[in-house]
Amino acid sequence: MSDQFEVNAEAREDMGKGASRRLRRLADHIPAIIYGGDKDPQPLTLIRKDLEKSLENEAFYSHVLTINVAGKKEKAILKDLQRHPAKDLVMHADFMRVDDKTAIKVHVPVHFINEEACKGVKLQGGMIQHQATDIEVLCLPGDIPEYIEVDMLELETGAIVHLSDVTLPEGVTSVALALGEDHDLAIAAVLAPKGGADEDEEEAAPAADADAGEEEGSED
Repeated sequence: MSDQFEVNAEAREDMGKGASRRLRRLADHIPAIIYGGDKDPQPLTLIRKDLEKSLENEAFYSHVLTINVAGKKEKAILKDLQRHPAKDLVMHADFMRVDDKTAIKVHVPVHFINEEACKGVKLQGGMIQHQATDIEVLCLPGDIPEYIEVDMLELETGAIVHLSDVTLPEGVTSVALALGEDHDLAIAAVLAPKGGADEDEEEAAPAADADAGEEEGSED
């Protein structure tokens, strides 16, 4: 994956919560930090409108970024965002330095495709439920996929998609699956419609048992 995003930043000297509040309120900037590697953490200042524009692109969250501080460039990934609890505003951004030869953990978004054409939905009236919207993977920075596709086309009602069902690109592994089979989590399922065939069969079974009991009683 080649670099497509460059984040322009300034080194930040004025520290503390009060300084961060002033930065956001008066200058319409956002405090940030870049850390990792063999260098000390470096507090940064970002222009709010530039960061928010970048965040509109899904690839920004899982892409290798170029952080440009006064002409000095470093490769990093977006590691965390702190948002305002009530407003849709970014309050702080964390970037982690990366090395081309060192594998890193990163969350990659999942794209569920063919949901409307899914057998369980189109033919059986079911509904798709998502248990996860991203997958944590381990890979070299250059191998980070922009997203991971999961094809729902052939799934019927009752089907569950687990991490082990997902095909990952070469050089990319699931962090959870590396911990063992007990961590093979469900990421999506095709639910049967309410009042569908499955429920009818469950209701019919007790009724059938009751009828059988009455027939045995009448014979006695």
